[in-house]
Amino acid sequence: MPGMTTGISDFDRAIRIGRPPNVVKLFPNSRALVVSGKFIDRAMIKKTKSVAMAANGRSNLIIRGALQAAQRANSAIIIEIARSEGGASAYCPVNYWNMARQVDALCNELSITVPVAIHADHYGIKKEQDIPAAKTEIPTVFEAGLTSIAIDASHMPDDKNLLANIELNPFIPKWAGLETEVGEIKGKSGLSTVDEAMFLIRGLNANDIFPDWIALNNGTTHGIEASSQGIQVDLTVSIHNALEKYKVSGAQHGTSGNNSDRLREIASRTRTTKANVATALQMISWGLEVNDYGNAILDEKGGFIKVKDEGVTEELWKEMVSYADSKGWKGGNYKSLNLAFENRIMGQPKYIRERMAKRVEDFIYNMIVNVFNGKDSASVAIQNILEAGSYDPGAKVGRIEDPGQWTPEKISERAAAMTSDKGAKGNFDD
Repeated sequence: MPGMTTGISDFDRAIRIGRPPNVVKLFPNSRALVVSGKFIDRAMIKKTKSVAMAANGRSNLIIRGALQAAQRANSAIIIEIARSEGGASAYCPVNYWNMARQVDALCNELSITVPVAIHADHYGIKKEQDIPAAKTEIPTVFEAGLTSIAIDASHMPDDKNLLANIELNPFIPKWAGLETEVGEIKGKSGLSTVDEAMFLIRGLNANDIFPDWIALNNGTTHGIEASSQGIQVDLTVSIHNALEKYKVSGAQHGTSGNNSDRLREIASRTRTTKANVATALQMISWGLEVNDYGNAILDEKGGFIKVKDEGVTEELWKEMVSYADSKGWKGGNYKSLNLAFENRIMGQPKYIRERMAKRVEDFIYNMIVNVFNGKDSASVAIQNILEAGSYDPGAKVGRIEDPGQWTPEKISERAAAMTSDKGAKGNFDD
């Protein structure tokens, strides 16, 4: 098949053994190789100095473009949506409960043969009172076909973050990819420390929880604005090195605001195996002018610049701008146009929809091949599935820490003894 170096017999075997039970139950006759996020992480580790694109699928056409790029590059890929984007109060048409269905349908339509993980990003726990509802909701996203999740309780103090992760873990399948987070993503404010990261990972390890990824506040921001600081590579290296024996990889958030050289440095110098790209893909699909790493370029009045004959039609873009103006939306708040205009976008002529997806495809392909060193990682992931002989490769590490030293009482005592600067208050979801 196009773009694949792995023999079709290997692909067929991977389809039979590599898809987790929830995916098999939902899509029993599918040819989509939807796998645990664990296999994506393992493929990037084995390939070395490689990072998987985690594309936020805010719309159907972004998912289409992302899958086409991955197939073209023979790269494993993660399709994800955050709780703020696609949870119960979504501003995107793609959500936790329909994303797997869209990915599966597109993989079959487009003959996608690369492994794809479907990730619930930033499942946010803002306060302890959020936990009971999460115990009901988290199982539903796996019932809907997701294969990986990020429990993000970083909005709370360190002990509450750790305890929330422990309390919610029984509701996550053991085979699923697991991401945890220390420090909200808020740029140069409240940068994560080695002590904070070690506290979280050691406490999880003592409770037989072995995350595949940890996300840090290492200097980036979500949204359209490039941080004045950007990714702090040395800080990231120091935290990843401190965590080495716990075999946890890095998840890089806020990727859109950083240039390609800095992202290459993250791939080459750190243990990062997952990089989220969200807002850039939205802007690119619409046809807005962006710089080489996907950040929107603004005019002298602070408005977006639409590239003629790229993305949506000029007429539809005018409607989108007018609608945003009527709501008082500017800058990053344009994200709310996703839900309001998806049906209008999908109702455009085929050649318009195709050019929107192609713009996303070309951007992601370049990132995979020339920035993240992800080319041909699909073959590595498929071989890992065949070697595992299962949809679950297991944990990368066993328990190292003494559970007796990480009881709830001792967790609170340890947290109280740490010096921690969480930075400015505010909403830093995306």
